[in-house]
Amino acid sequence: MARRIDTGAGREALAAVRAAQDAGEKPARTDLATAVRYLLQLLDEKAPGNSVEVRVPPFGAVQVVQGPRHTRGTPPNVVEMDAATWIAVATGAEPWTDAAASGRVSASGIRADLSDLLPLRP
Repeated sequence: MARRIDTGAGREALAAVRAAQDAGEKPARTDLATAVRYLLQLLDEKAPGNSVEVRVPPFGAVQVVQGPRHTRGTPPNVVEMDAATWIAVATGAEPWTDAAASGRVSASGIRADLSDLLPLRP
């Protein structure tokens, strides 16, 4: 991740996304992008490394988890999901296993199970 998200800004964006979702409204794109990037940043801080790529298109991606470093082509361990699913599993609103079982998480590779790392601490 290139630019660090300020903790205050990240928490504010996450609160705004949750408030919009609770009201049955679509969150503002800027709040959604900031919340996703903030949670990816927290994951990177919790599990630094380069063996798993977590993607939340179009807002961000991060390489995490100690292990063999991947440098060319598509990494062997990839996790991908939409922003709403990422926010739900990262904050504990939905268990990783439920999101993965429902097909809303695409996870490939032997290190791609993030259940031991989630939820994060915001």
